[in-house]
Amino acid sequence: MNDLTPRQIDLLKVIISEYTEVGKPVGSELLDKKHRLGVSPATIRNEMVELTNKDYLKKSYFSAGRVPTSKAFRFYIKNLMKEKELSTAEEVAYKSDIWDYRNTINQLLQNATRSLARRTRLLAVCSTNIGDTYYYGVNYVLENPEFWDIDRTRGLFERFETYSFWEQLLKEFEIIEDEIMFMFADEKDADDELASVFGEFQQGETKGLIGVMGPKRMHYETIVPNVRYFTNLIEDILKG
Repeated sequence: MNDLTPRQIDLLKVIISEYTEVGKPVGSELLDKKHRLGVSPATIRNEMVELTNKDYLKKSYFSAGRVPTSKAFRFYIKNLMKEKELSTAEEVAYKSDIWDYRNTINQLLQNATRSLARRTRLLAVCSTNIGDTYYYGVNYVLENPEFWDIDRTRGLFERFETYSFWEQLLKEFEIIEDEIMFMFADEKDADDELASVFGEFQQGETKGLIGVMGPKRMHYETIVPNVRYFTNLIEDILKG
């Protein structure tokens, strides 16, 4: 699979899981003590060096541990991640959150954004091609240490308050084949701890995006089905 050996794939999966939960660089000693990988500590260290050489891991500035790169997360999402399906009860609850606002698009999108933020505990954002932008969940992202840096948080809000940012995202959706877009900030020469997951909805001439922004270590297996469901639900309501 790709340029990784089976052992490296298993190790990378464990490292991503550990980093997602703890948010700190992962070291070989921790992996050896906490996870039964069936190989020696020296082998773990050697494989981590190989993963670093292949750009799946990078060294931390503050410790001897390594953190997964955007390349690693994209590999995980595409090849290893198992999405958690929404239950019927969850789908019914999500629909009831916004159904009463189905006749007014502004209120529909505003409440969909609020509901998505509450369900994911991330910053939810929605924008349309007519310049309307909604966001909710600032308090949720501030729970993550990645956003305790005021300059980083300010940069995030400046980004999505600029219409050209959303205009470019809508253009990018026109050329990708997937229904969900993943964005990692360091791929755009920006802060490397941020990531976004967006879906696109369309009805007639109205186009829009809805999704979440948060730390790169978000739980994609639950975030993706939530974003996908809200995207499809909004489109269905607009068509109806």
